[in-house]
Parts: sequence; C-alpha cells; structure tokens
Amino acid sequence: MASHRRPSPSGLTQSARVTVLSAAAATAAAALGAAPAGAEPGDGAEPTRAKVDRLYEEAEQATERFNKAGERVGQLRREVARAQDRVARGQERINRMRGALGAVAGAQYRSGGMDPALALLLSEDPETYLEKAATLDRISERQAAALVDLQRAQRLLGQERAETSRDLAELERSRAVVARHKRTVVSKLNQAQRLLNALPSEDRAAYDRASRSGRDVLPALSGLAPASSRAAAAVMAARSAVGRPYVWGANGPSGFDCSGLTQWSYAQAGVGLPRTSQAQRYAGRQVPLSEARPGDLVVYRSDASHIGMYMGNGQVVHAPYPGAPVRYDPVGMMPVSAVTRI
Repeated sequence: MASHRRPSPSGLTQSARVTVLSAAAATAAAALGAAPAGAEPGDGAEPTRAKVDRLYEEAEQATERFNKAGERVGQLRREVARAQDRVARGQERINRMRGALGAVAGAQYRSGGMDPALALLLSEDPETYLEKAATLDRISERQAAALVDLQRAQRLLGQERAETSRDLAELERSRAVVARHKRTVVSKLNQAQRLLNALPSEDRAAYDRASRSGRDVLPALSGLAPASSRAAAAVMAARSAVGRPYVWGANGPSGFDCSGLTQWSYAQAGVGLPRTSQAQRYAGRQVPLSEARPGDLVVYRSDASHIGMYMGNGQVVHAPYPGAPVRYDPVGMMPVSAVTRI
C-alpha cells in the first residue's frame, strides 16, 4: 500500500524541526513577557494608559473644533435672521412705493391725459388751470424721484437676497462641519472607553490616580486673592460646579466640557468669554504662572486644547474627560502653555 505521509522538508530531520519550533515558541514568549505593563497585543507596545490619554487629547481637540463650528453656526443663524428681516422690510417698502406710484398713474389715466395746450384753450378759467398745471408738474417731478427711489430700493433688495442666500449656504456648510467633528469626538471617546472597560478595576483606579497627579516642575505660586471682583465671582461659580459631569460640547449648568466650564463660570460673574479654549486664551492679559491668582484661566498643551481655572494653593478646577466629573487637580497635571487673567 502506498504511503500517504508527506516527506519531510529537505535538510530538516524530525528532531531538527522540534528544535526550531521550540526556539520560536521561546522567542515569542520572551517577546510577550517583555511587553510593557498595560500594553495590548498588536498596539505597537503602547501602554493602555498612554493610548487612552492620547485618545482623550484627540477627542478634546475635536471637541474644541466642534465648539468653534457650533459658535459659527449660531452666529450665522443670527446673521441670516437679520438679513431675512431686512429683506422683508425692504419688500414692504417697495410694495408701498409701488402702491403710491400706481395711485398717481391711475389718477392721470382717469383724467384722460389731455394735451396741456388744448386743455388751456378749452378752460373757462385759464388762471386756475395754470395753477393746477404747475401743481401737476411738481407731482410729476416727485413721481419721477419716487420711481428712482423704487429702482434703488429694488437693487438693494436684490443684494440683500443674494447675501442671505450666501449666508444660508455657509450655514449649511458649517452644520456639516459640526456633524463631522461630532463624529470624530464620538469615535475617539468610544475607543478610549473600550480600552478603559478592558482594564482590571485596580488598573482603572491607577489610571485615574495618574491623571490627577502633577507632572510639571512648577515655580513657587503666589497665595494672592483674586485679581478682581468678577474673578472672585467666577471662582465661586466654578466651585459650585464641582461634581457635575463632563459632557462634551456642553457649557452648563448641568454638565460641562473644559471651555464650557470656564465660559459658564465667568458668565455668572457677568463676563462674556468666547466658547473655545483657544479663543479664551487671548480673552485677557497673559501673566506668568508664578503670579497666577484665583480666577485666572490656565491653558494646557501647545494647541490650547484644554483649559481650567486656577483656584489657589496650586490647584485648578476643570472638567477633565468623560466619566470624570468637574474636580480639583494640581495645576501641573499637564504642560501649561499660558495663564490668562480676565
């Protein structure tokens, strides 16, 4: 009977194959054992904590872009509403002008449009006729001027309508941008949450402790009071928000993202801040971190994608990330790029 067993590869005996496979298994085991703690297979040996931090940072950058686009949508809505109101009022004015011109034209038609020289010859009272003729001349001049005004108003109305159409088109484009940034934020946050959910409970607790630790070497900080009464009021508002949830894209009062918290806090003090952390960075005067006082805005990362409020004693209040409520953290929890006094 013919054998169905495959011949061994040339140059390798059975014992040699066992030796090669054993060596490969040992190498793989050593490689896995050398992976950093918290790393996931196939993630390029990036620790889970670093990957979650990166995803949160990318989500926060997208959130601020979402906030900026949303602010633009709101501005465009207001501009469109004003333009539509101007168009409506312009149309009403044109309708009134047309009505007045129509009334004069109708009166002239009903008078028969008689030649002025013939009307003078047939008139029983030439002097009275001449007075009426002078009046009609003035009416004709006013009518001509009114016609010029009507034509000008129609041109302006056409321009207003064209501008309104452009604003509406830009509004639709901005809405699309908002939707795109929203999808990016949701994707990044979902990825981060899946990674955190896969961690054992003790590793998740360690991640939270690490996220709250100071990372910068800080200068000696002043123990001064708030720089103004409005800063003091904003500090009180921020304190009252501690414990409320992080909600991306929200600016209170029930939930906040980072720039939403600082905007809302200063709004309670009667101060209007821009919506995004990048714009808030330039909403006041820059001061050194060593001179930070309660109520100053502390801007993080070189792209200003995170922001908090200095509260004194080396602490800020901020909205960190989903699942972590508004809380106190060390001012040096991440690289500080600016301190802004409002």
